[in-house]
Amino acid sequence: MRNPISSKVSPIKPSGIRKFFDIVSEMDDAISLGVGEPDFDTPWHIREEGIYSLEKGKTFYTSNSGLKELKIEIANYMQRRCNLKYNYNEEIFITVGGSEAIDLCLRAMLDEGDEVILPQPSYVSYEPCIVLADGKPVIVELKEEDNFKLRKEQLLNAITDKTKILIMPFPNNPTGAIMTREDLKEIAEVCVEKDIFVLSDEIYSELTYSGDHVSIASMPGMQERTIVINGFSKSYAMTGWRLGFVCGPEVIINQMLKIHQFAIMCAPTTSQYAAVEALRNGDSDVEKMRNEYNRRRNFLMNEFKSMGLDCFEPFGAFYVFPSIKKFGMSSDEFATKLLQQEKLAVVPGTAFGDCGEGFLRISYAYSMDDLRNALKALRHFVEGLDK
Repeated sequence: MRNPISSKVSPIKPSGIRKFFDIVSEMDDAISLGVGEPDFDTPWHIREEGIYSLEKGKTFYTSNSGLKELKIEIANYMQRRCNLKYNYNEEIFITVGGSEAIDLCLRAMLDEGDEVILPQPSYVSYEPCIVLADGKPVIVELKEEDNFKLRKEQLLNAITDKTKILIMPFPNNPTGAIMTREDLKEIAEVCVEKDIFVLSDEIYSELTYSGDHVSIASMPGMQERTIVINGFSKSYAMTGWRLGFVCGPEVIINQMLKIHQFAIMCAPTTSQYAAVEALRNGDSDVEKMRNEYNRRRNFLMNEFKSMGLDCFEPFGAFYVFPSIKKFGMSSDEFATKLLQQEKLAVVPGTAFGDCGEGFLRISYAYSMDDLRNALKALRHFVEGLDK
């Protein structure tokens, strides 16, 4: 029998996050700080709108690009929060989560051999999606001493005549790093000068703790060369509703939408009606969740300091990325022993790129009780290593 598997797919490694949580699922009394999922319920008024749409029999397909009402609300949101104007009918469409949007963008834009600059550590899906779109990932290793920000010199050193796209994964998963307006200005100037497009993944844009998020698309000359990807999973605690959105130049949106038409048809109708309510009346919900995440963030940073665990201060998302280099173990070895001895699951930094070696990703999208119990276990483990 001939090999049934694509030579492009078979070399791709499974997600490094899943290994530990397959084990955790079979362990009694284990604590997990590994999943990037809000512990909040979707706010009731948002759920209620989804329920109401079902009661009214609104279970039909929407247009391929999504509900008109939702696209209008997204356009309003982008102007209100990012000072960006988009035509709802031509420059915005709705996807099945932000993950579909990433895949569509790369497939619509890349020809074989085109290079995509990918800062790491970063979300696990970017690199496989580049490969599946016949692109070539060019890894830029973000550094702890730079607070895991992308620097102009790093970008310039990575650019070749085949460079087409730069992925901007900020606020960042797994590090929690952000890029300020001043940071983005330098990157934007290079992109304009070198004629590079940007995929800006802003799924954590509402979860920043040192001022409002700034989109690189708002920099001079950047809106026409930036695809902004966002969604409802993190900011509105709507992970299971599977809803994202894309804003960008019409010429790119049209090609992304074409793939979406044939592969997906449209995003879930019930979710879209709920999302209209989220954008219209959900700002206070976002603020409450953001304040609670910030409280948890401060708790973790104080606990790390008291136990002598080095960690740069993150100002976005809901992750911390402490260093465990001083213990002389690999990230995988540390995480495995922590799970075996303390029944505490965290994610090795290497799940997010080779340069994540020596770090762990810990999510604080968990209750304070869970965090206290987990940090007690981590402290016990670390104290045992110091003896």
